[in-house]
Amino acid sequence: MAAFDTLIDVRSPAEFALDHLPGAINCPVLGDDERHTVGMLYKQSSAFEARRLGGAMVARNIASHLESAGFRTRPKPWRPLVYCWRGGLRSGSFVTWLRLVGWDAQQLQGGYKAWRTQVIERIGALAPRLKLRVICGPTGSAKTRVLQALGRLGEQVLDLEALAAHRGSVLGGLPDIEQPSQKGFETQLATALSGLDLEREIWVEAESRKIGRITVPEPLLLALRSSPVVDIEATPAARLAYLLRDYAWLGDDPERLHAKLGLLHGLLPGELLAQWQTWALARELAPLFEQLMLRHYDPLYARSQGRNFAQLGQALRVATDDLSEAGIEALARRLAQR
Repeated sequence: MAAFDTLIDVRSPAEFALDHLPGAINCPVLGDDERHTVGMLYKQSSAFEARRLGGAMVARNIASHLESAGFRTRPKPWRPLVYCWRGGLRSGSFVTWLRLVGWDAQQLQGGYKAWRTQVIERIGALAPRLKLRVICGPTGSAKTRVLQALGRLGEQVLDLEALAAHRGSVLGGLPDIEQPSQKGFETQLATALSGLDLEREIWVEAESRKIGRITVPEPLLLALRSSPVVDIEATPAARLAYLLRDYAWLGDDPERLHAKLGLLHGLLPGELLAQWQTWALARELAPLFEQLMLRHYDPLYARSQGRNFAQLGQALRVATDDLSEAGIEALARRLAQR
């Protein structure tokens, strides 16, 4: 695709938002409502009637795109690659008009569907070849920050939580940031894996099967669970201080925090959960986070890690009582120079 100047996705805005090829721009030949209307006509009447109506809509939308500034300024040598769902009528119509103008437009064979197949195949092929080093540690061990610090030191890192836009726990949703779709996550993951040097070690944070509502693809999950482990053993005081600093924003929205804690209903005694929710509404984060570690996160970690990570028993264990910014940088340097 490097041979093309622009990658154009002509699917509807909703299809584009769900997932698209990296770097593509959206120039829909049918809007969301138009696509629905044409689809219903196809099912309820006939293919001819659907194409007659859809053809008029497509012609108007293509004309609108051609009149926009983004197309008016393109020089004659401009070479775009156009795709729709399966490389059919929508992208074919757009390519026809671009060629009539005089541009060397090409149609992506197989469209987004073919690309989606490549994404799944790429993850399946690359995941078993990754030389992963998995960073473990109970909640509050600053695993994500250590991973980021390793990246700043020039180490190779794979930040799955950044790709998933989620911190991976009941309180892990990021403020005002929506998670991508599953397909969107996998496209980002395949792109990230393709950019890694498979001959070098790759640091990654320990993850469960789910990161928020995103599911880690099975080939990568298997690679995670069988790889060598580094276990951060931070003191409870250091972990609590880190959580209070890193999750301080939760205190700005006590109602939201109260609702998030409600997701633990049935997993903890009702009286205990009610106390936690009272602390949430009162913005008393210190006792809340301390109890969350003691009664929820640490028992969950103890049950899951030994079962899910085969090499945890042979882990390199790194102790620390400092998870300040300076302490995290020092911890990352220790790991990089181990």
